[in-house]
Amino acid sequence: MSVTLFDDLRARLPAFRRSEQKVARFVLRNADEVIHLPLAALAARVGVSEPTVIRFCRATDCTGYQDFKLKLAQTLATGEQFSEFSMNETDSVAEFSRGIFDSTVGTLLGVRDRIDATSMTRAINALSDASRVEFYGYGASGAVAIDAQHKFFRLRISTAAYSDPHMQHMSAVTLGEHDVVVAISQTGRSSSLLSSVDIALSHGATVIGLCPADSPLAEKCTLGLYIDVFEDSEVYRPMSSRIAHLVVIDILAVGVAKTRGPQLAEHLVAVKRSLDPLRTPRPDPFDRARQDSARHRGKSDDQ
Repeated sequence: MSVTLFDDLRARLPAFRRSEQKVARFVLRNADEVIHLPLAALAARVGVSEPTVIRFCRATDCTGYQDFKLKLAQTLATGEQFSEFSMNETDSVAEFSRGIFDSTVGTLLGVRDRIDATSMTRAINALSDASRVEFYGYGASGAVAIDAQHKFFRLRISTAAYSDPHMQHMSAVTLGEHDVVVAISQTGRSSSLLSSVDIALSHGATVIGLCPADSPLAEKCTLGLYIDVFEDSEVYRPMSSRIAHLVVIDILAVGVAKTRGPQLAEHLVAVKRSLDPLRTPRPDPFDRARQDSARHRGKSDDQ
């Protein structure tokens, strides 16, 4: 998916008129189809007037509908298209399952292409040098924080995850200049999280923000890892930003593990081995083959 035209449509979406938003959403979800539709057909499919479509195209800095279709076709020609998720009540499980996968893949590719490598390197270094790392988040972001704590405590880092505002405030008060807070937010606008970040900063902690650019959290944090994901208000839309946050946490964890060298690698192997007694033994494929062969011979003998 393009990181220009499609991202530009998402960024402009709130500024469009309501009827123009309908056109934008249809384009985002059906780009391959739109490039083949005449103006009248597109207007009919979306349920708006032809002048509305023209107005939408001009709002995207195109001279008209044909110019917009040309830019759309050029965008699609640059790579594989992963459309926005959209579901009808009549969709089968296979249809909406594929839509969710495609939408999530498109989101991850967009975040991958926009994430700043220099900021990611600085974040990895800060986490690797930290005495303590605390993860803050609410709701779905709280689940990401818990996942992050699960990954980082194995790296021999003193770490915790908090999704309660009281616990976050108490945690923030105890931090110092050698500690790091990773504040996770899909909107960057949670007032309680911003308050916790203020306290952490006032005590000298470094704050890494996983949040949208141009959000209040982005303005406050010491170091921003900006994850701008279009989140529609459609009731069935999957929350792809959560998946993007989880992947960025994975990148940070791998980066810290790599920075800490071979000794940590040996430790991680030992951690993995410690879990073996908690699991049932893996079936031996050769033993299964021998059993199947014996059953087959037994049936042949009976015949």
